[in-house]
Amino acid sequence: MNEYVNISKASSSSLVEKAGASTAFNSFVPIKEIAQAKGLKSTRSIRMEINKPESKYISREIKVNGGMSYEILFSSLEPELQQKLRECETKSTAIVPLNYKPSVITDKARQTANHRMNIVKAALEHRNKYPTIKQADAEFLDLYNSGLYLPKAYEFLGSISIGTLRRYIQAYKKTGNAESLIPQYKITKQGEYNSILDDNMKKVLLALLLHQNKFGYNTAIRLAKQVLIKKGYDEDALPSNITFKRFAEHFRRNHYAEWVLRREGMKAYHDKVEPYIENKILINLHSII
Repeated sequence: MNEYVNISKASSSSLVEKAGASTAFNSFVPIKEIAQAKGLKSTRSIRMEINKPESKYISREIKVNGGMSYEILFSSLEPELQQKLRECETKSTAIVPLNYKPSVITDKARQTANHRMNIVKAALEHRNKYPTIKQADAEFLDLYNSGLYLPKAYEFLGSISIGTLRRYIQAYKKTGNAESLIPQYKITKQGEYNSILDDNMKKVLLALLLHQNKFGYNTAIRLAKQVLIKKGYDEDALPSNITFKRFAEHFRRNHYAEWVLRREGMKAYHDKVEPYIENKILINLHSII
Protein backbone atom coordinates (compact mmCIF):
# COMPACT_ATOMS: atom_id res chain seq x y z
CA MET A 1 0.00 0.00 0.00
CA ASN A 2 1.31 3.45 -0.92
CA GLU A 3 2.39 5.95 1.74
CA TYR A 4 1.00 9.44 1.34
CA VAL A 5 1.87 12.99 2.29
CA ASN A 6 -0.42 16.02 2.31
CA ILE A 7 -0.15 18.37 -0.63
CA SER A 8 -3.03 20.88 -1.52
CA LYS A 9 -6.77 21.22 -1.19
CA ALA A 10 -7.06 19.67 -4.62
CA SER A 11 -9.92 21.69 -6.02
CA SER A 12 -10.61 21.11 -9.72
CA SER A 13 -8.44 24.08 -10.67
CA SER A 14 -5.69 23.72 -8.06
CA LEU A 15 -2.12 22.67 -8.61
CA VAL A 16 -2.71 19.03 -7.69
CA GLU A 17 -6.04 17.73 -8.99
CA LYS A 18 -8.22 15.06 -7.44
CA ALA A 19 -7.51 12.90 -10.48
CA GLY A 20 -4.04 12.22 -9.09
CA ALA A 21 -0.57 13.61 -8.62
CA SER A 22 0.58 12.52 -12.06
CA THR A 23 -1.31 15.51 -13.51
CA ALA A 24 0.32 18.06 -11.21
CA PHE A 25 3.06 19.29 -13.51
CA ASN A 26 0.55 19.79 -16.31
CA SER A 27 -2.16 21.41 -14.17
CA PHE A 28 -3.24 25.03 -13.94
CA VAL A 29 -2.65 27.33 -10.97
CA PRO A 30 -4.95 30.28 -10.08
CA ILE A 31 -3.17 33.60 -10.55
CA LYS A 32 -4.06 34.55 -6.97
CA GLU A 33 -1.85 31.72 -5.70
CA ILE A 34 0.92 32.76 -8.07
CA ALA A 35 0.74 36.37 -6.88
CA GLN A 36 1.04 35.18 -3.27
CA ALA A 37 4.04 33.02 -4.14
CA LYS A 38 5.66 36.04 -5.82
CA GLY A 39 4.91 38.26 -2.83
CA LEU A 40 2.65 40.56 -4.85
CA LYS A 41 -0.23 42.51 -3.30
CA SER A 42 -2.43 42.09 -6.40
CA THR A 43 -2.68 40.05 -9.58
CA ARG A 44 -2.51 43.12 -11.84
CA SER A 45 1.02 42.60 -13.18
CA ILE A 46 0.30 38.91 -13.84
CA ARG A 47 -2.87 39.78 -15.76
CA MET A 48 -0.92 42.30 -17.84
CA GLU A 49 1.66 39.64 -18.74
CA ILE A 50 -1.03 37.10 -19.66
CA ASN A 51 -2.74 39.58 -21.99
CA LYS A 52 0.42 40.39 -23.94
CA PRO A 53 0.36 39.17 -27.58
CA GLU A 54 3.38 36.99 -26.76
CA SER A 55 3.03 36.13 -23.09
CA LYS A 56 5.72 34.05 -21.42
CA TYR A 57 2.97 32.07 -19.67
CA ILE A 58 0.41 29.55 -20.94
CA SER A 59 -2.94 30.51 -19.45
CA ARG A 60 -6.67 29.94 -19.61
CA GLU A 61 -9.67 32.04 -18.60
CA ILE A 62 -12.01 30.71 -15.90
CA LYS A 63 -15.25 31.79 -14.24
CA VAL A 64 -15.03 32.85 -10.59
CA ASN A 65 -17.42 34.47 -8.16
CA GLY A 66 -18.01 37.97 -9.45
CA GLY A 67 -16.53 37.60 -12.91
CA MET A 68 -13.60 36.06 -14.79
CA SER A 69 -10.07 35.24 -13.75
CA TYR A 70 -7.10 33.29 -15.07
CA GLU A 71 -5.09 30.20 -14.34
CA ILE A 72 -1.53 29.54 -15.56
CA LEU A 73 -0.08 26.20 -16.62
CA PHE A 74 2.29 25.11 -13.85
CA SER A 75 5.00 23.92 -16.25
CA SER A 76 5.09 27.32 -17.99
CA LEU A 77 6.04 29.11 -14.76
CA GLU A 78 9.61 30.01 -13.92
CA PRO A 79 11.48 27.07 -12.26
CA GLU A 80 12.05 29.05 -9.06
CA LEU A 81 8.34 29.86 -8.86
CA GLN A 82 7.45 26.20 -9.42
CA GLN A 83 9.68 25.32 -6.47
CA LYS A 84 8.01 27.93 -4.24
CA LEU A 85 4.58 26.57 -5.10
CA ARG A 86 5.71 23.02 -4.36
CA GLU A 87 7.04 24.11 -0.96
CA CYS A 88 3.74 25.83 -0.18
CA GLU A 89 1.75 22.78 -1.25
CA THR A 90 3.50 20.48 1.23
CA LYS A 91 1.65 22.25 4.07
CA SER A 92 -1.86 21.67 2.71
CA THR A 93 -4.37 18.84 2.81
CA ALA A 94 -4.53 16.70 -0.36
CA ILE A 95 -2.87 13.30 -0.59
CA VAL A 96 -0.12 12.33 -3.00
CA PRO A 97 2.15 9.25 -2.96
CA LEU A 98 5.58 9.90 -1.44
CA ASN A 99 7.20 8.31 -4.47
CA TYR A 100 5.58 10.84 -6.82
CA LYS A 101 7.98 12.37 -9.35
CA PRO A 102 6.68 15.06 -11.73
CA SER A 103 7.31 14.73 -15.43
CA VAL A 104 10.52 16.43 -16.50
CA ILE A 105 9.83 19.19 -18.99
CA THR A 106 12.90 21.04 -20.19
CA ASP A 107 13.08 24.80 -20.34
CA LYS A 108 13.28 24.62 -24.13
CA ALA A 109 10.13 22.46 -24.28
CA ARG A 110 8.33 24.90 -21.98
CA GLN A 111 9.30 27.85 -24.17
CA THR A 112 8.25 25.94 -27.29
CA ALA A 113 4.80 25.29 -25.80
CA ASN A 114 4.48 28.96 -24.80
CA HIS A 115 5.23 30.18 -28.31
CA ARG A 116 2.98 27.58 -29.93
CA MET A 117 0.16 28.64 -27.61
CA ASN A 118 0.65 32.29 -28.57
CA ILE A 119 0.43 31.29 -32.24
CA VAL A 120 -2.78 29.33 -31.62
CA LYS A 121 -4.41 32.16 -29.69
CA ALA A 122 -3.52 34.68 -32.38
CA ALA A 123 -4.68 32.40 -35.21
CA LEU A 124 -8.04 31.67 -33.56
CA GLU A 125 -8.58 35.37 -32.96
CA HIS A 126 -7.72 36.04 -36.61
CA ARG A 127 -10.36 33.53 -37.73
CA ASN A 128 -13.06 35.71 -36.17
CA LYS A 129 -12.32 38.40 -38.76
CA TYR A 130 -12.96 36.33 -41.87
CA PRO A 131 -15.91 34.40 -43.35
CA THR A 132 -13.86 31.24 -43.97
CA ILE A 133 -11.15 29.44 -42.00
CA LYS A 134 -9.13 28.88 -45.16
CA GLN A 135 -8.92 32.59 -45.90
CA ALA A 136 -8.14 33.49 -42.29
CA ASP A 137 -5.42 30.87 -41.88
CA ALA A 138 -3.76 31.75 -45.19
CA GLU A 139 -3.46 35.41 -44.24
CA PHE A 140 -2.41 34.65 -40.68
CA LEU A 141 0.34 32.37 -41.98
CA ASP A 142 1.64 35.17 -44.21
CA LEU A 143 1.63 37.54 -41.26
CA TYR A 144 3.38 35.11 -38.94
CA ASN A 145 5.99 33.99 -41.47
CA SER A 146 6.89 37.63 -42.14
CA GLY A 147 8.55 37.57 -38.74
CA LEU A 148 6.90 40.86 -37.80
CA TYR A 149 3.56 39.74 -36.38
CA LEU A 150 4.77 37.50 -33.52
CA PRO A 151 8.51 38.26 -33.59
CA LYS A 152 9.46 36.32 -30.45
CA ALA A 153 7.67 33.18 -31.58
CA TYR A 154 9.14 33.48 -35.08
CA GLU A 155 12.66 33.96 -33.77
CA PHE A 156 12.31 30.87 -31.57
CA LEU A 157 10.34 28.53 -33.86
CA GLY A 158 11.04 29.85 -37.34
CA SER A 159 8.54 29.66 -40.20
CA ILE A 160 5.68 27.14 -40.13
CA SER A 161 3.43 25.58 -42.75
CA ILE A 162 -0.37 25.58 -42.94
CA GLY A 163 -0.31 21.94 -41.84
CA THR A 164 1.77 22.77 -38.76
CA LEU A 165 -0.53 25.66 -37.84
CA ARG A 166 -3.62 23.47 -38.07
CA ARG A 167 -1.98 20.68 -36.08
CA TYR A 168 -1.27 23.16 -33.29
CA ILE A 169 -4.90 24.30 -33.35
CA GLN A 170 -6.30 20.76 -33.51
CA ALA A 171 -4.09 19.62 -30.63
CA TYR A 172 -5.22 22.56 -28.52
CA LYS A 173 -8.91 22.07 -29.30
CA LYS A 174 -8.69 18.33 -28.59
CA THR A 175 -7.62 18.84 -24.96
CA GLY A 176 -8.77 22.38 -24.28
CA ASN A 177 -5.40 23.31 -22.81
CA ALA A 178 -1.81 23.88 -23.84
CA GLU A 179 -0.37 20.62 -22.53
CA SER A 180 -0.72 19.05 -25.97
CA LEU A 181 1.55 21.75 -27.41
CA ILE A 182 4.53 20.60 -25.35
CA PRO A 183 6.93 18.82 -27.75
CA GLN A 184 6.51 15.06 -27.49
CA TYR A 185 8.98 13.61 -29.95
CA LYS A 186 12.36 12.41 -28.74
CA ILE A 187 15.07 9.86 -29.40
CA THR A 188 14.92 7.14 -26.77
CA LYS A 189 17.87 5.32 -25.24
CA GLN A 190 17.17 2.43 -27.57
CA GLY A 191 17.62 4.72 -30.58
CA GLU A 192 13.95 4.68 -31.51
CA TYR A 193 12.80 7.95 -33.02
CA ASN A 194 9.41 9.07 -31.72
CA SER A 195 7.99 11.79 -33.93
CA ILE A 196 4.53 13.15 -34.62
CA LEU A 197 4.29 10.71 -37.52
CA ASP A 198 1.81 7.98 -36.66
CA ASP A 199 2.52 4.29 -37.38
CA ASN A 200 0.66 4.35 -40.70
CA MET A 201 2.62 7.39 -41.91
CA LYS A 202 5.91 5.69 -41.03
CA LYS A 203 4.84 2.45 -42.72
CA VAL A 204 3.92 4.17 -45.98
CA LEU A 205 7.06 6.29 -46.04
CA LEU A 206 9.36 3.33 -45.33
CA ALA A 207 7.68 1.22 -48.01
CA LEU A 208 8.73 3.87 -50.52
CA LEU A 209 12.15 4.61 -49.06
CA LEU A 210 13.10 0.92 -49.00
CA HIS A 211 11.76 0.24 -52.48
CA GLN A 212 14.25 -0.97 -55.10
CA ASN A 213 13.43 2.08 -57.20
CA LYS A 214 15.64 3.89 -54.65
CA PHE A 215 13.46 6.98 -54.36
CA GLY A 216 15.15 10.04 -52.91
CA TYR A 217 13.81 11.62 -49.73
CA ASN A 218 11.79 14.32 -51.47
CA THR A 219 10.20 11.95 -53.99
CA ALA A 220 9.38 9.36 -51.32
CA ILE A 221 7.81 12.01 -49.09
CA ARG A 222 5.75 13.46 -51.96
CA LEU A 223 4.46 10.01 -52.95
CA ALA A 224 3.83 9.03 -49.32
CA LYS A 225 1.65 12.09 -48.83
CA GLN A 226 -0.37 11.25 -51.93
CA VAL A 227 -0.94 7.71 -50.61
CA LEU A 228 -1.94 9.01 -47.18
CA ILE A 229 -4.39 11.51 -48.66
CA LYS A 230 -5.97 8.70 -50.66
CA LYS A 231 -6.26 6.74 -47.41
CA GLY A 232 -8.32 9.58 -45.91
CA TYR A 233 -5.76 11.90 -44.31
CA ASP A 234 -6.43 15.64 -44.45
CA GLU A 235 -3.79 17.15 -46.72
CA ASP A 236 -3.48 20.33 -44.66
CA ALA A 237 -3.13 18.37 -41.42
CA LEU A 238 -0.26 16.16 -42.59
CA PRO A 239 3.14 16.85 -40.98
CA SER A 240 5.59 19.02 -42.87
CA ASN A 241 8.12 17.57 -45.31
CA ILE A 242 10.95 18.29 -42.90
CA THR A 243 9.26 16.12 -40.25
CA PHE A 244 9.06 13.21 -42.68
CA LYS A 245 12.67 13.82 -43.73
CA ARG A 246 14.00 13.81 -40.16
CA PHE A 247 12.38 10.44 -39.56
CA ALA A 248 13.80 9.10 -42.84
CA GLU A 249 17.32 10.33 -42.07
CA HIS A 250 17.22 8.86 -38.57
CA PHE A 251 16.04 5.50 -39.94
CA ARG A 252 18.85 5.43 -42.52
CA ARG A 253 21.51 6.23 -39.91
CA ASN A 254 20.29 3.60 -37.46
CA HIS A 255 19.24 0.85 -39.92
CA TYR A 256 21.87 1.26 -42.62
CA ALA A 257 22.22 -2.48 -43.29
CA GLU A 258 18.50 -2.87 -43.95
CA TRP A 259 18.52 0.35 -45.99
CA VAL A 260 21.21 -0.97 -48.36
CA LEU A 261 19.88 -4.51 -48.57
CA ARG A 262 16.28 -3.48 -49.34
CA ARG A 263 17.15 -0.67 -51.76
CA GLU A 264 20.20 -2.09 -53.55
CA GLY A 265 20.18 -5.84 -53.01
CA MET A 266 22.55 -8.46 -51.64
CA LYS A 267 25.60 -7.51 -53.73
CA ALA A 268 25.53 -3.92 -52.43
CA TYR A 269 25.09 -5.30 -48.91
CA HIS A 270 28.25 -7.45 -49.34
CA ASP A 271 30.19 -4.52 -50.82
CA LYS A 272 29.03 -1.70 -48.53
CA VAL A 273 27.94 -3.20 -45.23
CA GLU A 274 29.95 -6.35 -44.57
CA PRO A 275 33.41 -4.69 -44.85
CA TYR A 276 32.29 -2.08 -42.33
CA ILE A 277 31.05 -4.77 -39.94
CA GLU A 278 34.28 -6.78 -40.29
CA ASN A 279 36.39 -3.67 -39.77
CA LYS A 280 34.42 -2.75 -36.66
CA ILE A 281 34.93 -6.27 -35.24
CA LEU A 282 38.71 -6.02 -35.84
CA ILE A 283 38.85 -2.62 -34.12
CA ASN A 284 37.02 -4.02 -31.11
CA LEU A 285 39.36 -7.02 -30.97
CA HIS A 286 42.44 -4.78 -31.07
CA SER A 287 41.04 -2.67 -28.27
CA ILE A 288 40.55 -5.80 -26.14
CA ILE A 289 44.07 -7.09 -26.86
